[in-house]
Amino acid sequence: MVMSAVGAGNLALCDLPEPAPGPDEVLVRLRAAALNFRDLLVLEGKYGSLQKREDLILLSDGAGEVAAVGSDVTEWKIGDRVVGCFFPDWKEGPANQVNTRRTLGGSVNGVAADYRVFGRNDILPVPAALSFIEAATLPCAALTAWNCIHTAYQTGAEDTVLTQGTGGVSLFGVQFAVAAGATVLGTSSSEEKLLRLRSFGATHLIDYRSDSEWGKTARKLTNGRGVDLVVEVGGAGTIKQSIRAVRMGGTIALVGVVTGAAQEVNLPLIAMNSLRVIGVAVGSRAQFAEMLRTIEHHNIKPIIDRVFPLTELGKALAWLKSGKHVGKVCVEIA
Repeated sequence: MVMSAVGAGNLALCDLPEPAPGPDEVLVRLRAAALNFRDLLVLEGKYGSLQKREDLILLSDGAGEVAAVGSDVTEWKIGDRVVGCFFPDWKEGPANQVNTRRTLGGSVNGVAADYRVFGRNDILPVPAALSFIEAATLPCAALTAWNCIHTAYQTGAEDTVLTQGTGGVSLFGVQFAVAAGATVLGTSSSEEKLLRLRSFGATHLIDYRSDSEWGKTARKLTNGRGVDLVVEVGGAGTIKQSIRAVRMGGTIALVGVVTGAAQEVNLPLIAMNSLRVIGVAVGSRAQFAEMLRTIEHHNIKPIIDRVFPLTELGKALAWLKSGKHVGKVCVEIA
């Protein structure tokens, strides 16, 4: 699916030549892809200066099977089930301007296609228990949540974690926090969604629509102490309450800007309470591999909301934008 120019009206299926792998590359027959809020920003031309704005194949998160291997590739064989890395150049260590420059479905072509060539080290094996649809949800949302729970803050059984809403990062955050033994406080906008959060392992539930001071409520639920970690996906509309919810010396893992990008923040409150506000943007291939091992060990199953055919990618993006989903919105590539 190609975006010929910025805007939802510029999406179209195109017939392109089937790519061939070079000596150090692998050709993957893609079977599934998953959507992220970031894809909406790309579609609207709001993903920054490095975004490709014309003739871009959309979506960053995809899984499939190896269809051909380059002459120097020995670690992969035809038929292997694989999932791609969001940042093809970030293999390990900290992020920098060089290893995060290329992003699938952003600055380079993504995975909304039948076939795509990957570097031999730009893919990882799909966990045996996961389908292609489930595996496709992992490169961006899952790895971002993983790094919130295990890198921005090393979550353990004694900790409390607050998540926001029922999108992909938030639900993976619930699952990873529960797997670490932590207590989860989940916020959402309806009783139905809150009950779903409980079924996924959240202990305390807060309806942010009826409780505009949910940060104070979160503090009360922790006996006045505050939560250890907030997985902050909202941005402008939620950051003030997140600051109120977190304990002194606690951490806010800042992920997204679903509710906006600009907001006045009480900086003295952050300083006086020794808060750590850490930006989290996906992760490296090494962190991805570590996360996949945890998923296998704990038998974590991604939560899928809806699956659309690739021909209906526009409808899938519209559904994601509506905010009505619980879990990941995915695309099946026949």
